[in-house]
Amino acid sequence: MTRIWCIAGMVFAFGATATAQDVSTGDVYACTSVADDADRLACYDAAVGRLQEAEAAGDVTTVTRKEVEQVREDSFGFSIPSLPSLMIGKSDDNSLKEVVLPVKAVRGTRGNLVITLENGQVWRQIDSKALRNNDQTEAQIYEAALGSFKMKLDGGIAFRVERVK
Repeated sequence: MTRIWCIAGMVFAFGATATAQDVSTGDVYACTSVADDADRLACYDAAVGRLQEAEAAGDVTTVTRKEVEQVREDSFGFSIPSLPSLMIGKSDDNSLKEVVLPVKAVRGTRGNLVITLENGQVWRQIDSKALRNNDQTEAQIYEAALGSFKMKLDGGIAFRVERVK
């Protein structure tokens, strides 16, 4: 009889059908407050079952901190306003201020360089500083004033850049 009341209570508490918006790890964590062992197990089984169904349907996925940080690095230089929301509660300052990445190729002449990085990013020089293309191996890119970016190749002179790709 206890099992029937437990199942009825869970159906009432969680709704007869679960949509992607209803499924969260919070449902699993809520089961820790259930005192009775059988009821707690039933709660876990139901909550985990909903998560598995949502994952199988493609409505829920697990993302690790390492994956989020990789996306943040790969998207550095582009404005993706929703990206910081993936890290809510994990850190006070979610913004990435600087990256150091290997250079694949540098094209162009003085004052008009196009830098392709190993990860596929392409940056273009937007100031008129006369810089030489000397087979550089490392690019340090960092935020500058008013949302702009600067780059140093192999620790050299900083110049303004914009992300092209």
